[in-house]
Amino acid sequence: MKKNIAVIGCGQWGKNLVRNFSELGALSSICDPNTEIVNKYTNQFKVKNFLFSEIINDPNVKGVALTVPAELHASMAIEAMNKGKHVFVEKPLAMNISEAELMISTAKKNGVKLMVGHLLKYHPIFNTIQRIIEAGDIGELNNIYSNRLSFGRVRTNEDVIWSFAPHDISMILSLAKQDPEFVTTKSSSILQKNLADISTIHLEFKSGLKSYISVSWLNPYKEVKLVISGKSAMLVFDDTKPWNEKLALYPYELLRSKDLLNLKKSDTQYLKVSEEEPLKNECQHFIDVVEKDIKPLTDGAEGLRVIKVLSAASQSQIKNEKVKI
Repeated sequence: MKKNIAVIGCGQWGKNLVRNFSELGALSSICDPNTEIVNKYTNQFKVKNFLFSEIINDPNVKGVALTVPAELHASMAIEAMNKGKHVFVEKPLAMNISEAELMISTAKKNGVKLMVGHLLKYHPIFNTIQRIIEAGDIGELNNIYSNRLSFGRVRTNEDVIWSFAPHDISMILSLAKQDPEFVTTKSSSILQKNLADISTIHLEFKSGLKSYISVSWLNPYKEVKLVISGKSAMLVFDDTKPWNEKLALYPYELLRSKDLLNLKKSDTQYLKVSEEEPLKNECQHFIDVVEKDIKPLTDGAEGLRVIKVLSAASQSQIKNEKVKI
């Protein structure tokens, strides 16, 4: 394995990328202004800390992974790509549509790959869900909803929509295999003025599929759950459960009797999925993108699709009305 990946930003989430790229034998260097972090990781992972300008000018570095504040994603990614580097950017890809489009065109102009960190697309349980749906095992989809709730760290540069919802939007668009026509958002700003802490995003698709996403960092307990409803069964992906209980199948029947409707649920089935670390899968995929010149699963186009939904959600909460994409 070539050590040709540099991680830019080694804080709360970046440290996980540093560990994984190191374990995969690809970590060449790190970049962080925090002396305490630098001293710890240069010793632990036997790498050197360099300035960002030094890293993107190093011919031995082929790919950079950016885990910096979201408002810096576009400028730093573009600077790296203009130096011929492949770039992995944590979600969200950018802070608006024009930035995302410029990032995509910059990658194309320089013949490099742009990848966004939509982590759940690399989760073996989500991959299993995709296969089940594509096989028609739960029938035609009619509703998808997700809850991403927590209590703790509050962002000050981006609201809960831009911080929490990208993963869920990415999964929902992949399962729906279409983009929504309309987005409606209801939000509450409690801790900080004009910065949503709690939000519900409703998505309406041309096919009739409905979806909604609830996000909050002001919830007394953690919940990370995706529920997919088909005409004959439901799938529930609960990422807070033990591995062997994370994916459940709920077969059901819709019973009609005169003017009454009733749902009859069969026994819950917990589906077996091989245990893997999603982040390690994602990091390995970026290594393959760099070394094998393959198209990223979560490329710039995917990132832009999610940004368009996020932008519509933000516009909806400001205008307090349904927004057409």
